[in-house]
Amino acid sequence: MGLQVLPLAVTMMAGPQIVAAVVLVTTARPVRVCLAFLLGVAIATAVGVALARGIFALLAQAIAPGDSSDRGVAAVVVQLVLVGLLALVAVKNVVKRRTVEPPKWLGSLMEAGPRKALTTGFLIILLMPSDIAVMLTVGANLEQHDADWTAALPFIAATLLIAALPLLVYLLLGDRARRAMPRLRKWLTTHSWVVNVAACLIFIVIILAP
Repeated sequence: MGLQVLPLAVTMMAGPQIVAAVVLVTTARPVRVCLAFLLGVAIATAVGVALARGIFALLAQAIAPGDSSDRGVAAVVVQLVLVGLLALVAVKNVVKRRTVEPPKWLGSLMEAGPRKALTTGFLIILLMPSDIAVMLTVGANLEQHDADWTAALPFIAATLLIAALPLLVYLLLGDRARRAMPRLRKWLTTHSWVVNVAACLIFIVIILAP
């Protein structure tokens, strides 16, 4: 892939996604629950990229069958549209920063078991607008370079690594990490607009970078 894999992966997990990963570390069975969450994230990211790749392949054939240069132009147009949408999201978060509240479902994760964690990891990727935008960009990039789905494996692996950071910190630092996680969770939930704006800006830079 010609995209910067790590920044894209960071953008995939920025916002409620990483907050959910932090919350799950504070549950009664953090390792089992977090592993289930990571499995959901991995499956959703792989499925999302495959769907995005297929969508752009179909659009390319519909717009310019057999013409690779026109397909590349179509992919660029879609990416620019995504830039506009992300800019609007960033502005909305800044304007409404005093009233933005974390999703209510985050609180329910405190008592989550493996099954709920798996479902959360799956849905939080496939239903999050920012993640959909990232996966569409990856799919457009794959189509633009006529690359197979497997070319996105580094992106999928990097996304999974970012999602696993809270669990890795917990495994390395033990109880000290678990005591620190509630404070981190509180900061992330009260400053969610900062995280969302930063994610939008990073993503815009990635799209516009040559």
